[in-house]
Amino acid sequence: MKEYVFFEGKYIESDKAVISIKTQSFLYGTSVFEGIRAYYNDSDKQMYIFRMKEHYERLLRSAKIMLMDCPYSVEELCEQTVLLLKKNNYKQDVYIRPTLYVSSHKISPGLDNTKTSYLLFTTPFGDYYDMSKGLDLCISSWRRTSDNAIPPRAKIAGAYANAALINTDAHNMGFDDAIVLSESGQVTEGSAMNMMFVKNGKLITTCPTDDILEGVTRNTVMELAKDIGIEVEEREVDRTELYIMDEMFVCGTGAQITPVATIDRRPVGNEKMGEITSTLQKLYFDVVKGKVNKYKNWCVPVYD
Repeated sequence: MKEYVFFEGKYIESDKAVISIKTQSFLYGTSVFEGIRAYYNDSDKQMYIFRMKEHYERLLRSAKIMLMDCPYSVEELCEQTVLLLKKNNYKQDVYIRPTLYVSSHKISPGLDNTKTSYLLFTTPFGDYYDMSKGLDLCISSWRRTSDNAIPPRAKIAGAYANAALINTDAHNMGFDDAIVLSESGQVTEGSAMNMMFVKNGKLITTCPTDDILEGVTRNTVMELAKDIGIEVEEREVDRTELYIMDEMFVCGTGAQITPVATIDRRPVGNEKMGEITSTLQKLYFDVVKGKVNKYKNWCVPVYD
């Protein structure tokens, strides 16, 4: 079966989409991207792209920070995505990866006098984590890059060298992943996902100014929680607070909603999925598959 991508303004077979080894974004990581999920609802025989517009709006914000110009509007990016998924005709959950990249052949990391290009590919994608059990996390010895270094607010490809070091070290020490602190020692997020905590029935998460990526899934979880009567608080979180939380879960496009069982070998609650985590996870998966009318506007259908 042929798989298509959108590359240099055309839909072409994926193996024909090639960039030069001299491309600046390959040499220096000067690209911004998004990760978007589309969920296949077998009973509806329909695929739903989840919060696509919000993802593309964030892509353009990342591009602005990096002095990059997108050749397409948000509406055009959405239309291209729907058409590409139709061409690939998936009947399963899919990951969507749009990327704006500096395509100039330039042996310099400077962003002045460069050309920005766009590509889009899709691929079948299941669960990033095993959600049948809670994650075992550690506090990473690496620090999150700061807003005045490589801003986490923008989804910059080069910044994921930081995530790679964090995630790999955690695996090598026998953990599933890690939580990262800022240079000042406050909790930021996971290697490539946002963190959510529960204490005394309240949902707690770190602030947008705490060197995090403002996740679309994070925003979704906060809205769902408020709608079902759970109090939500954004604030600074200390490392030792993690050890006494009642519940904890990670969230993100890849991570979805996955519970945490232990942190630095200390149990979170009873090491089982907590009640609030379970409630939000179930509601989330109903929402992304277009099963909840109240949030149907977040789900863009692909097939006619």
